[in-house]
Amino acid sequence: MRDIVEGFRQAWGLIAGGDAEFWGIVLLSLQVSGLSVAIGAAVGVPAGALLALGRFRGRQLLLNAVYTLMGLPPVVAGLVIYLLFSHSGPLGFLHWLFTPAAMVVAQTCLAAPIITGLTAVAVGSLDDNVRLTALGLGASRWQVLVAMISEARYAIVGALVSGLGRAMAEVGAVMMVGGNIRWETRVMTTAIVLQTGQGNYSMAIALGLVLLGVAFVLNTGMLVLQRAGEGVRRV
Repeated sequence: MRDIVEGFRQAWGLIAGGDAEFWGIVLLSLQVSGLSVAIGAAVGVPAGALLALGRFRGRQLLLNAVYTLMGLPPVVAGLVIYLLFSHSGPLGFLHWLFTPAAMVVAQTCLAAPIITGLTAVAVGSLDDNVRLTALGLGASRWQVLVAMISEARYAIVGALVSGLGRAMAEVGAVMMVGGNIRWETRVMTTAIVLQTGQGNYSMAIALGLVLLGVAFVLNTGMLVLQRAGEGVRRV
């Protein structure tokens, strides 16, 4: 019990004291996960809307593939990306293995299907009158797509938060392709695993508290936006 209490005391010291290694890990985590979700959103939001609204051959197969990838085991994603970027792999010439770039690719592969699938559900559940009204006003297909995405924006924000949560919580894939290298590719989740194994509980606890804090802020923001969306719809 004394070790736990001491660990929390030292953890607060790391958070408040501006420890360079600690905050470097936090910053890299936010950068990698933020960029991964931004890329996943740029691909996943329009792709999800197209899958929801489109009527083309193979649509259901694509939807099934997206829903399957939403539960993609992280170690499988890590293995595939490792093989792609290894020296003997087809993308080995990029020399991205054991760099933050490979970690961004890994997290994007995990977050993008979630964003795509949840966007497809959000847009597909909208009242068809929105689409018909836009078409009646002479909107093009692209303008209809944008209108539907705008109408479902609050649910899509939830999809983005879910994708960010998946990315930030990832351990296996980023450790496989990033290597958990100190000062270079060590993020919060991989650092917690390492520090706990080494008995350095203060660093592990401090990083865990930051992760919980980020999750709390994200979920609070999502709830506020959802309530705002419900208020707008009532009006």
